[in-house]
Amino acid sequence: MKTISVIIILLSFSLNLFSQEKEIIKLWPGQVPGETEAKHAPVITDNTSGDVIRLTDITDPAIVVYPANNENNNGIGIIVCPGGGYNILAADKEGYEVAEWLNTLGYSAFVLQYRVPKKQEGALQDFQRAFRIIKSKAAEWKLNPNKIGAIGFSAGASLSARASTRYNEKTYPKIDALDELDCRPEFALLIYPGGLDRGENRSLIPEIKLDKNTPPMFVFATADDRHSNSALVITTALRDAKIPVEMHLLPTGGHGYGLRPGNIAAETWPVLAEQWLQNQF
Repeated sequence: MKTISVIIILLSFSLNLFSQEKEIIKLWPGQVPGETEAKHAPVITDNTSGDVIRLTDITDPAIVVYPANNENNNGIGIIVCPGGGYNILAADKEGYEVAEWLNTLGYSAFVLQYRVPKKQEGALQDFQRAFRIIKSKAAEWKLNPNKIGAIGFSAGASLSARASTRYNEKTYPKIDALDELDCRPEFALLIYPGGLDRGENRSLIPEIKLDKNTPPMFVFATADDRHSNSALVITTALRDAKIPVEMHLLPTGGHGYGLRPGNIAAETWPVLAEQWLQNQF
């Protein structure tokens, strides 16, 4: 019975993705920087608990494109970074479903299938390359190339924070002319971020270096989330550096809820994030 359920879930995933005719753009035309394994399709894990599709063993990073409808396209693009502890990607719960929600608000969304497992530097390379590809094709999706940001969940929020502060670093050898483009996000939303407080005495990790060009950020977490100190330390650092930041900390909600109904945190952050995004532009 369990096998049948898994097949149904995977079939539903495939039908949903292809019925909507979503464009998938591979990030690296040749060798993936630092990758020793041959390119192949992402592996869908056997773990479908919580009705979540989990991808792992990603060797051929890509973006799944969710362009905004012409009727409400506001010209703003957002890279969506699913979480999963840099081991897996919660592809639907923190990726495709978020992209569909952003579409309803007029944003074009790009779900990033970054390298996992345990390839944090590779994930940052993937983000930077994805950003440059999106920027180079902005006219195709009717985007303002200067209005592209990021939203991330858990480890994906960690990636979004790193990408928002390490954009001046050349993290991989130049592949083509696209790599001359700036890759600084204009804004970042960090939803229940994790792994940012692994500095000394649970402080902000040293690789997050803020400056006057660090983009504004929206941070959301709950007090009963064991990872919530990450939200506190990044918010404190942003405040001290005089970078615009808005943080919300609810008493309960846990971790990894995405925006599925039935959880107070999952039902709250999208409302606050929508308003924050409107205020930015």
